[in-house]
Amino acid sequence: MSLFSKIKGCIAFVCYLLNTVFWTIPILVFSVFKLIPISIFQKSCSYILDNCATAWISVNNIVEAIFHPMRIHVSGDQQFSEQEWYMVIANHQSWVDILILQRVFNRKIPFLKFFLKQELIYVPILGLAWWALDFPFMRRYSSSQLRKNPKLKGKDIEITRKACEKFKTKPVSIMNFVEGTRFTQAKHDKQQSSFKHLLKPKAGGMAFALSAMGEHINKLVDVTIYYPDQVPSYWQYICGALNEVHVHISVSDIPQSMRGDYLKDREFKIDFQEQLNQIWVNKDQQLQRLTDESKQKA
Repeated sequence: MSLFSKIKGCIAFVCYLLNTVFWTIPILVFSVFKLIPISIFQKSCSYILDNCATAWISVNNIVEAIFHPMRIHVSGDQQFSEQEWYMVIANHQSWVDILILQRVFNRKIPFLKFFLKQELIYVPILGLAWWALDFPFMRRYSSSQLRKNPKLKGKDIEITRKACEKFKTKPVSIMNFVEGTRFTQAKHDKQQSSFKHLLKPKAGGMAFALSAMGEHINKLVDVTIYYPDQVPSYWQYICGALNEVHVHISVSDIPQSMRGDYLKDREFKIDFQEQLNQIWVNKDQQLQRLTDESKQKA
């Protein structure tokens, strides 16, 4: 990586930081007003907060276009509405995935809300912004923790339900990386995953979110992200090391067969896992096609 690229990366990082601080201020101010227990007032504040967040991403995209432009090849379905409720799922390889998704979907669908680990609320500036924007913070309990304290069983599910209750009053896009973590070859080998390019999908979080949202959410957006050269780190990305990325989008109605009690209905649980696995089979094939095409061009 050249010195010039590193300098551009530093300038881009400062621009991102200043933009984040700039938009976090109104986001936090309006989040305080949102605490006033008046339904119409809270709903209005939610719209203002999401508009601030959308503007935040728009300015980030301008910084990106100036300091580290790249080609995003988008294929598949591209008809969207900001008045629709979406469940968005994607494969996960890098933190750059989030920036790519925000760039592709900004001002096309409602602002993306991610399920975040509880620890991320302590990230300086961003943690407060995510809290103010109603990003759901999840706390996962290990098997050992559950054995020591059985009362914790089902707590994470209850948190999911409460988080999704907030999303029923206005259109939202719920983002879920169903692999649960970023793909690495070491994780792939440890899992003994049957997929060539993917980790095994975890169905629970998606199933609970769909159940909590009920009929409010009826569109599934399946996104496949492919980096032809290398999977970039955030630093490599802002230094301009990423020249292109392929994004394939498939939009479908969420079938009634994917709505049910994942915790208590064993038959539904098995069927849901099979449906999600089939989506992952198709995604794996799509990634293989993109890999083959990239090799042919090389």
